[in-house]
Amino acid sequence: MDLFSARVVDNEEIMPSTHVLTLEAARAARSASPGQFLHIRCGDGLSPLIRRPMSIFRTDGTLLQVMIRNVGEGSSWIVRRQAGDMLDCLGPLGRGFRVSPQARNLLLVGGGYGVAPLVGLAERALARRANVSLAVGAAASELIFPASLIPEEVEYLVATDDGSAGYRGFVTDLIPERLVWADAVYACGPLAMMAALARIMRDLAPRKPAQVAMEERMGCAMGVCLGCCIESTRGPLRVCTEGPVFDIRQIVWREEAAAIGTRGPGVGGHG
Repeated sequence: MDLFSARVVDNEEIMPSTHVLTLEAARAARSASPGQFLHIRCGDGLSPLIRRPMSIFRTDGTLLQVMIRNVGEGSSWIVRRQAGDMLDCLGPLGRGFRVSPQARNLLLVGGGYGVAPLVGLAERALARRANVSLAVGAAASELIFPASLIPEEVEYLVATDDGSAGYRGFVTDLIPERLVWADAVYACGPLAMMAALARIMRDLAPRKPAQVAMEERMGCAMGVCLGCCIESTRGPLRVCTEGPVFDIRQIVWREEAAAIGTRGPGVGGHG
């Protein structure tokens, strides 16, 4: 973990209100792993006071990309940064996804803006000659993550609530038929989507490895303020340090969350 200044190289809006910022941050790019995040200062003064956690999207050893949804004062400030601007960053932070060398077929499940850490995970899996299937859900076609940013070797499955693209329904509806093929499952997205996925895994593949990247509002992002605790089978756990990535069976999922649906902010949705 480092406190560093990163120069903005590029700012691209890839979906409505969703930007990918490319940062010149060689040391962080070399050490970052999918599922980790940066804690970014959002202004030059005292407002907003608290940094915002933003998911690491991709790295190439020199450049690092973060995916940001414009939902509030802090994220709005970040997405207005242009090439040449500097960002005050802390990170990489948290625990990322862990992939067993024996896993050859990886099923990735993303909801809404939760695709962010899964693209980098897919790229790393492909580099070690694994097979990757990525299932993504959103409310409508204009909110589906662009296929042009997905490696062409990845099987890309799409579900929309209104049927405007791909399968009509929730992305979790696509999971049961893929579970036989998959050696491991990795997910990021709205709480309801991941709760539904946990239920499917419990019923159909109780022994299959599965990890989820959780999202909570963070204050310090260093495990001190205890503002991002979630309930687990081991008691309260801090998303910023023990996570953001957890074993899916470690989380205490509430039935009411599973009943809400599959839409929500996903990683990078903090204001």
